[in-house]
Amino acid sequence: MREVEKVIKKLSQEIKEDIISWRRHIHMNPELSGQEFGTAKFVADLLREFGVDEVVENFGGTTAVVGLIKGKHSETVALRADMDALPMEEKTDKPYASKVPKVMHSCGHDAHTSILLGAAKILTTLKEYLQGNVKLIFQPCEERHDCDGAKKLVEAGVLENPKVSAIFGMHVFPDLPVGYVGTREGNFLAFSDIFRVKIKGKGTHAARPHQGIDPVLIASQVVNAMHHVVSRRVDPLEPAVLTIGKINGGFAENIIPDTVEIGGTVRAFDLELRKQFPVWIEDVVAGTTKAYGAGYEFQYEAGNPPVINDKRTTRFALSMMRQLLGDDKVVEIEKPSMGGEDFSEYLMKVPGTFIRLGVSNPEKGIKAPLHSPFFDIDEDALPIGSAVMSYLAYKWVEEFG
Repeated sequence: MREVEKVIKKLSQEIKEDIISWRRHIHMNPELSGQEFGTAKFVADLLREFGVDEVVENFGGTTAVVGLIKGKHSETVALRADMDALPMEEKTDKPYASKVPKVMHSCGHDAHTSILLGAAKILTTLKEYLQGNVKLIFQPCEERHDCDGAKKLVEAGVLENPKVSAIFGMHVFPDLPVGYVGTREGNFLAFSDIFRVKIKGKGTHAARPHQGIDPVLIASQVVNAMHHVVSRRVDPLEPAVLTIGKINGGFAENIIPDTVEIGGTVRAFDLELRKQFPVWIEDVVAGTTKAYGAGYEFQYEAGNPPVINDKRTTRFALSMMRQLLGDDKVVEIEKPSMGGEDFSEYLMKVPGTFIRLGVSNPEKGIKAPLHSPFFDIDEDALPIGSAVMSYLAYKWVEEFG
């Protein structure tokens, strides 16, 4: 098809109000990780209405929905969106605010799902011109470490039958203004591991500290020592961060408790370095507790691998987005982020690229960060996202099919 970019932009604007209505429906009815039953049914029903050739619900024993739009050849590209919300109370006072107490789409997954629905609508409209297949992955459980949303789908074969040669994903990004998109080659998002430590002391009255083993004092020493791990164990030219996000212990001001619990996260990009962190952290805990005569329990959980954008797919994406939106609307992001994303699980198996979509608009009062109870998006970004995702898929199978 000639001038397909113009056709796709036109189609995305024609369905703009539909995409907005889908997003608002999902936003008003958020569902937590692993509980995306209503969202999944909403998605599956629309995919069938659009004429998607294959629609599989409950893929891999999860709430995932996987669609397949069949083209002329076997080349297959995948597009992914996540569907789950976060356990927090919305405070935007918008007419489409969450109707579910203490559950909110504050990370934009309602937008991601609606954008991919828009891309599905565009691609089914252009199906007779598609030179290959497009797999549509609507994924649950991105927000929880213990949920393994992407990992479960990969293990269940979501990238097979037909075999996927490349994958693209998108995330709303309030640091970019509406109308802009961005990505970068190589390191994009860090791995995100978590750890938990229980310091086991001996409780006693505050007036008789010599009769106990104070886990509060020991925990303070452990926290201080942990913050030396990155500064003294890791090459200063290697990006890494260790953060303590939680410390709990005690129940009264005049009682030394038996235990104190510490929780934190580790972020970096190097997978060899990742192997060292649990060893280093436990060394700190073991040495400090032994010095005070205390015991400990230690847990370390590997989370998402790092998101490392493939060279070829990223250069392709940047080129195609410039064709579609113009050079001035496409940003090559200078630095990676220490945030994490389970889109990395797909990238461990196939080449792909994760893209950021600008959604902020201070003139409309839309400027809150992700995971804020005030988070919202400029909905003018939605058809842009759908156009980008559909154009990338269309052009990938055209060039490589």
